[in-house]
Amino acid sequence: MEPSFLIPKSKIQVKSKTIIDCPNGTVPIFRNTKEYVANAQYFAEEHFNPITVKSHGTHFAGVRLNGKGRSPFHGMASWISVHNLNVSRDQVSYAHVYVGSRVNNIDNFIETGWMINPSLFGDGRVWGYGYFKGANGTGCYNTICPGFVQVSKTDHISGPLPEGPDGKRNIGSTIQQDKKSGNWWVTDIRYKEDDIPIGYWPKELFDVIGNGVNTLGVGGVVKTSPSGNSPPMGNGHRPEDKDDMASARVLDILVMDSSLKFKLVDRSKLENLLDSDKCYGLRKGNKNLFTFGGEGGDSC
Repeated sequence: MEPSFLIPKSKIQVKSKTIIDCPNGTVPIFRNTKEYVANAQYFAEEHFNPITVKSHGTHFAGVRLNGKGRSPFHGMASWISVHNLNVSRDQVSYAHVYVGSRVNNIDNFIETGWMINPSLFGDGRVWGYGYFKGANGTGCYNTICPGFVQVSKTDHISGPLPEGPDGKRNIGSTIQQDKKSGNWWVTDIRYKEDDIPIGYWPKELFDVIGNGVNTLGVGGVVKTSPSGNSPPMGNGHRPEDKDDMASARVLDILVMDSSLKFKLVDRSKLENLLDSDKCYGLRKGNKNLFTFGGEGGDSC
């Protein structure tokens, strides 16, 4: 399938993550080894819930927009800097954009971004990823289980991101509901090129976000090791007052409301989320929406 909405050309520079070019009529699907599937199932059960922001052994820094009491959101777009980090095999560090809702203690959400997770991906590189939590508490990474429908033959929902100079390495993504089909699409935002619809999560996977979501957000997350040691977040440095480039950054957020058009977020309505200022920081940016990150450690 193709989305019914138009994919505009982006004016914001991002680092393309295309590393695959499948023949026409085919799409890239990551080969699922038994170890990869088992690890993915474990991390899906342990995955941080951005709607409740409650998860044992997890720290986070970011912003969230809660639309309860207002018209639902139908998508968002955001741009996040990408950084290499030293993350041990029993730790995880990532940055994500997400949309979702909680209704009667039932959570549905979708997220995408970049992740360093040696136990899941088998190495310490930066990988793109997608994740959903849907009906009956089901949750899944990438194309591990039936769920995400890969459409692009060049841009995969998950794969190692190309290297680039620190400070100029970014990804841009949208998560957007196609109002005609009800499916939730993820799109790679390109610089001065047509953006690429990667694929979609069918509406049938969800039970509370069929008509939009009431929460969206963006930021960094880490999962600590069993010993309690926390990995670095962002680029491993805390934000500084006058230098946006000192830490990881989120350029901006666009929100799609009932008009089905992307609009700049009302910054005054954003909620700051930072659970451990001993190891991580969150600060309003100068040229960027906000900056985040930190060194981690054993006292977070």
